[in-house]
Amino acid sequence: MTIRSANAVVTADAAIPVVGIGASAGGLDPICELLAGVPPASGAAYVVVQHLDPTHKALLPELLQRVTSMKVSEVTDGMTLEADHVYVIPPNHDLSLEDRRFVLQPPAGLRGHRLPIDHFFLSLAEHCREYAVGIVLSGMGGDGTLGLKGIRENGGLAMAQLPASAKFDPMPLSAIAADVVDVVALPAEMPARVYSWRMLRKSSLPEQAVVQRDALQQLYALLLKQTGANFSDYKLSTVLRRIDRRMSVRQCATLTGYVDVMRENPAEVELLFKELLIGVTNFFRDPKVWEYLMESALPQLLAAHPNGAAFKAWVPACSTGEEAYSLAIAFNEVLEQLRPDAQYTLQIFATDLDDDAIARARQGLFGAGIAADVGTERLQRYFMPAENGGYRIRKDVRNTIIFARQNIISDPPFTKLDILCCRNLLIYFTSKLQEQLIPLFHYALKSEGMLMLGSADTPGQFNELFAPMHGAGRIYRRLDASIHRVANYFPTRAASVSATFSSEPSQPSMNGNLQTQVEQLLLEKHTPAAVLLNVHGDILYIHGRTGAFLEPAAGKANWNIHAMARDNLRHELADLLKRAVQEGGGIGLRGLIVRDAAGKPSQALDLTAEAMPEGGPLSGTVLLTFAVAPLPSEKKRTRSSNPYQLELEQQLAQARLEIQAVRDEMQASREELKSANEELQSTNEELQSTNEELTTSKEEMQSLNEELYTVNAELQSKVDDLSLVNGDMKNLLNSTDVATIFLDSELRIRRFTDKAKQIYKLIPGDVNRPLSDITNDLVYPELEQDAQEVLRTLVFSERQIETRNERWFTVRIMPYRTVENVIDGVVVTFINITESKQLEARLRSIQGEAN
Repeated sequence: MTIRSANAVVTADAAIPVVGIGASAGGLDPICELLAGVPPASGAAYVVVQHLDPTHKALLPELLQRVTSMKVSEVTDGMTLEADHVYVIPPNHDLSLEDRRFVLQPPAGLRGHRLPIDHFFLSLAEHCREYAVGIVLSGMGGDGTLGLKGIRENGGLAMAQLPASAKFDPMPLSAIAADVVDVVALPAEMPARVYSWRMLRKSSLPEQAVVQRDALQQLYALLLKQTGANFSDYKLSTVLRRIDRRMSVRQCATLTGYVDVMRENPAEVELLFKELLIGVTNFFRDPKVWEYLMESALPQLLAAHPNGAAFKAWVPACSTGEEAYSLAIAFNEVLEQLRPDAQYTLQIFATDLDDDAIARARQGLFGAGIAADVGTERLQRYFMPAENGGYRIRKDVRNTIIFARQNIISDPPFTKLDILCCRNLLIYFTSKLQEQLIPLFHYALKSEGMLMLGSADTPGQFNELFAPMHGAGRIYRRLDASIHRVANYFPTRAASVSATFSSEPSQPSMNGNLQTQVEQLLLEKHTPAAVLLNVHGDILYIHGRTGAFLEPAAGKANWNIHAMARDNLRHELADLLKRAVQEGGGIGLRGLIVRDAAGKPSQALDLTAEAMPEGGPLSGTVLLTFAVAPLPSEKKRTRSSNPYQLELEQQLAQARLEIQAVRDEMQASREELKSANEELQSTNEELQSTNEELTTSKEEMQSLNEELYTVNAELQSKVDDLSLVNGDMKNLLNSTDVATIFLDSELRIRRFTDKAKQIYKLIPGDVNRPLSDITNDLVYPELEQDAQEVLRTLVFSERQIETRNERWFTVRIMPYRTVENVIDGVVVTFINITESKQLEARLRSIQGEAN
């Protein structure tokens, strides 16, 4: 179990609560709902991290600005974090926090395998600790789960959208299934839940729990009764910090009130139990320690056993198993690098107090976020893609580890260990409990065994029990301490050990060592040779000397009794074992003649096969006993002259030959089947490799689809806005009652008002047609030339033009400027001045008559 130090310093901006919002496909609507419910002066900063297309300009900031009064900005590198602001991650970047500033980095991993939400949430957890809030909304995959785990473990609040309300529920479901979520709610309800959580954290200080000693003792009693775990030896500051967090989530102002909630709700006891276990772990945490282990410590361990060895290791408080799997991978890599001639194996016992954590560890399933800890090469060698987008540990690595529930404080330890890996656990225990566990570790390890501790752990005052390995950091070598020194620290073991040394009776007792030695001597001298087999004939255990009856078969090593039995015993053994398995009990065969290489009788043999009783410790096995008997007299062995007996002997010999032939054929068939099985395995591996490639392609396509869905949602929102603006523009132009035609740089029609139809014979299908192709009533053949001149000089043109039906219009041609101030055509307006012209003509007529 690996954990951040409880004494880590919170950074300067920890007083500003930071709410991280992670979303992917279908996330735009819930983000808007959440931000719309945030009050204007909430005192918190909000950071939106969404899966975005790296090649597309993000429209998210301007879309979110419409739903909140807080300022919405796209993050730039080095931007300062401020309260009452909304920050949006830019495309094709990973985001983190450092000294109250945002840090932008190139995205980690290939497209389709990027986890920007996890990346930011983990940085947020480290930077803001208990002032961090993580929210996972709609999206595909499992991004955000690992980040929520980090936020929750550092005292922050982890929230997820109610899956039924999400357009795409895999992301919130992944977080909920991983048991890293404190609150599941609708997006619109989340701001109120965050506010309540913050208010309770301000008013419910941990120091109140110190005053309420009785309530704390009652809490310990409830935990002990329901879970069997005693947390009274845990450091009080650690316990109070975890209790305070659960009180905030449950909105309890006092510890007494929280104890009442625990009494009424047993599920809350389980939640607090899991909270107190602090199940934090990562693959290859503290890389320098693992580098030393693989480069120096493990090679030294192998060198100390040149003839091979079966090593044992124990990983207490293993949580979900990452530490144990890291040790198995490290041992495997050392063997691959050194390639020793001898055979070495490592059996790892991984234990924890949390049943749920052990169950997850047994599955060997991990999220996609482990890629950052494991690395690409190890990920390809030791993991396979899983169905949920994560990874599954390779089967042969999984088979080296045994997971079990164990309480390191009260349960017996594993013994005769070569490696004990207990990292960052002791810092959460009182010094009294540490003084009990360090000698316990000494007792569990073999001489010269290795003890791996965390970066914040030390053996303390027990310098005579462990010595640090040179340059190892936190790896210690077990020392052979005096029995009297161990007795001071470990009385349970010392009492038994010291008794062995102190009680030396002058007269041997039949109840002591003498009896044991006599029994051992009788077993060696007078017990017949025997082997223990399984139902398939594989040898499990050998007692005594069996060389006269069994010998290793040539070729690949084979420990099957049918392959190892000598030729003149093979047929009888097969029949005897078959009968013992079918009939049960003991089946005997007496007076079997064993012949030497020349074919002469060498000894007589009594064989007994006994199937072990069902339900016993050896159930499913067969005990085969070899008892040497005296050869029968020569007279009895004289060949009979009875023709009938001779005929039977010949038939028996013929039958044996036929049986041998059948056995040889069966052996050949078995070899062929084995070969075919190997070919099928090879084909299966190829298909599995192809499936992994297809899975990778599927993940990339899924990620691309999420990005496209996000872009589509943004563009759809933009299209709706443009449709609204377009309607407003159309109504505005038509309300002016001015004929207007918009032309592009090639004088093709781009848009026109309804009033323009009275001058030009326009229909909606004329858009994108040259204006000169359209019939009109104007006596203005120079219009196209004037328009080209306006495009060239950017000086507007205005003329009074008469129509063929005696109407007059002021034709004004002006350049068309885009929002980027680029000339992209002209705007032609036609203002009806017919009445003015008629009045002008009438006035002139009146003036002429007057003259």
